[in-house]
Amino acid sequence: MNMARTRYIMKRYFILPFCLLSALLFSDTAFAQTENRDSIPVPVRNKRPKPIKHEWSTGLRLNSDGWSLFLDRGKVKQPDRTTDYHYDLHFWQFEFGEKKSPREIKRSNTIGSTADAAKPFIYGKTNNFYALKVGYGKRKLIAGKPELNDEVEQGVISIHWVYLGGVSVGLEKPYYIEAYVNNNGVSELKSITYSDSTKEAFLFQPNVVGSSGFGKGLGETKIVPGIHAKTGLHFDFAPTKKTKMAVETGLNVEVYTRGVQLMAAQSATPVFVNVYASFQIGKRWAEKK
Repeated sequence: MNMARTRYIMKRYFILPFCLLSALLFSDTAFAQTENRDSIPVPVRNKRPKPIKHEWSTGLRLNSDGWSLFLDRGKVKQPDRTTDYHYDLHFWQFEFGEKKSPREIKRSNTIGSTADAAKPFIYGKTNNFYALKVGYGKRKLIAGKPELNDEVEQGVISIHWVYLGGVSVGLEKPYYIEAYVNNNGVSELKSITYSDSTKEAFLFQPNVVGSSGFGKGLGETKIVPGIHAKTGLHFDFAPTKKTKMAVETGLNVEVYTRGVQLMAAQSATPVFVNVYASFQIGKRWAEKK
């Protein structure tokens, strides 16, 4: 009887309070662990922007034999999202320019009265020659800009190898000057261009008054078909992924179906080779839905 009562007393006064205390401590520990776990920051995965797919730019090109204006329209052919800034670009190029000879020097004469006041002219120039070109090519990264972030670090440049080829449409317009020409012993002021019958008067500088103006000879413009190709290095230093700013330098070759003469002192040639430097600006954008 005493043994049973002793067990009852131990159970009531020792075991039950111990169990309650253990349960209380366990719940506090579990709550603290849950609270600590909730306080740990969970990294948020930012949605990566759509990769760049298109590019448009325009610019000015200075050639060793003239100048040109051009427009590029391209599409990125690289599917990898991490390389959309230093892609392989396939692009169309539209260009219009003028060929000039290094011998072209503007001059002026004053003949007689002020009525014959000199107008600038290029001595010995026989033709103006313009070229409208359409080409298709590729621009391939060879160094630089390894960034994967959305914005591009300031001052970082990428270097690309560029090459293209296409067709050319040459426009040959005769160059007219106003000069005094001997007509049966009488000196007459006429607008003349270079030919076998007028070359003596055309090249006799003291009798030249000046250029007849750009409009003279437009109706006599001749089309000269041809092809062209170029290769060079393209340096892109745009400040962001969605803008375009670059310089380019390289070698250009044009071949036409017949010779073109720019100066009387030079022979006609069907081949034009030049080095060039260009500057262009534009934009890039992702694929639209």
